[in-house]
Amino acid sequence: MVAPEVTAIIPVFNDRPALERAIPVSIEVLAQVTDKFEVIVAEDGSTDGSTAFVREYEKISSRIRLLHNDERLGRGTALNRAIREAQGSIVCYYDVDLATDMQHLPELIGAIRSGADIATGSRLLPESDIRRTEGREIASRSYNFLVRRILGSRLFDHQCGFKAFNKVKILPILSTIRSNHWFWDTELLVRAQRKGYTVTEFPVRWRAGKRTTVRVKDVFGMGSSILRLWWQIHVSKD
Repeated sequence: MVAPEVTAIIPVFNDRPALERAIPVSIEVLAQVTDKFEVIVAEDGSTDGSTAFVREYEKISSRIRLLHNDERLGRGTALNRAIREAQGSIVCYYDVDLATDMQHLPELIGAIRSGADIATGSRLLPESDIRRTEGREIASRSYNFLVRRILGSRLFDHQCGFKAFNKVKILPILSTIRSNHWFWDTELLVRAQRKGYTVTEFPVRWRAGKRTTVRVKDVFGMGSSILRLWWQIHVSKD
């Protein structure tokens, strides 16, 4: 079997209904980008039948692979594992609810093909087309402002679940990341920029999903994670 050029990762935790749409849409859109691709479902301790659903899909399509955790280890941990096991030279991931319009996938993959080490969709650029509650908008802009201010990032949106990587370049960064959950995205982007990696950020069309697994304590935890990462970088020199 010819090795895939692109590996698409879908992180999942109790997302059976969303998976029923995400998998066939992924196959359809990826086929427009390349004929050499695979889809890894990074399933993190689900109890809603997500695991069984993906296993049935594996029987239908050889392009689908399940990476299952018996217990929840965290979104970041699931992504780390999936990226390491990806066969593609280009690795991307996106949220299972497809909140970011999949019309942007060719641009995401194209940025890596054109030489970027990392590409990321952004909900916070002037050209971005987003729809979500005012409260979430304020929280997101405040959070990203703090990341830019405290951690020196040049990017505008660190948490958009729509990213791609040059696998060879990103592997060394994975071993330095300490966050195992939602802050993983931010930590990866900050550490990559500090290493001089080329990061392409582009505007996307984004619609908030009907269901979110980000809880209030996750938001507070991510705030404290900003300060923790600053300490690791500037004091511990990690």
